[in-house]
Amino acid sequence: MLRLMGIVISIGLADSLNPTTIAPALYLATGERGRERVAEFTLAVFLVYFLGGAAILVGAGTIIRPLLPHPRHHIANIIEVAVGVAMLGVAGMLWRHRERLAHRDPPDFDPYGKSSWVLGASITAIELPTAFPYFAAIAAIVGSDLDVVRDLSLLLLFNLCFVAPLIGIWATLTFAPRHADRLLAIGRDFLQRHWPTVLAGVALVAGLFVILLGVTGFAGHSRFLRRLHRTLRG
Repeated sequence: MLRLMGIVISIGLADSLNPTTIAPALYLATGERGRERVAEFTLAVFLVYFLGGAAILVGAGTIIRPLLPHPRHHIANIIEVAVGVAMLGVAGMLWRHRERLAHRDPPDFDPYGKSSWVLGASITAIELPTAFPYFAAIAAIVGSDLDVVRDLSLLLLFNLCFVAPLIGIWATLTFAPRHADRLLAIGRDFLQRHWPTVLAGVALVAGLFVILLGVTGFAGHSRFLRRLHRTLRG
């Protein structure tokens, strides 16, 4: 469980550096009722992402888990390594195209044209089918031998990490209102210029961490199996 928590947290934090959700929240923060609108937007993003992921998790678990061998330790470790390698691939692509991505225009939206709830829900629903880090985390959870309650608890943890930057924006508006405009403007400018580089670095660290967990899991199970074999042989 602790291993999966580490995987979920690392991937969730990497996935949270998403300009598609952070940019609208930053713009909402500068308008009227900024704090309330950011809170509504954050909750909508969280609910749609969590419920969509839960549907995928339960459906995939129902279909795939009966097909997995027992015990599933090696399957889980293989998935962990595969997820880590995929994160390294994402990091490499972001680094390779960082200059082009940094010069792309922010997502085109009108934060005042619809309610914060609808804006957050619609953005997240559109992004969900291409949320590859989310799918990687779900694959790691499905490959483990856990019950549905713990599966959903891990998914909840992932989503809390995913909306952490949005919660940070809300916290800035709540606890530092006098400096919020300046701090959020700095954050918006930094995000526009450097988000591919920062995300590539976070994805690299997350990928290496997940691979390390998978490799150490293989090593630990191998030692256990060798000891068990020697015990059975007397």
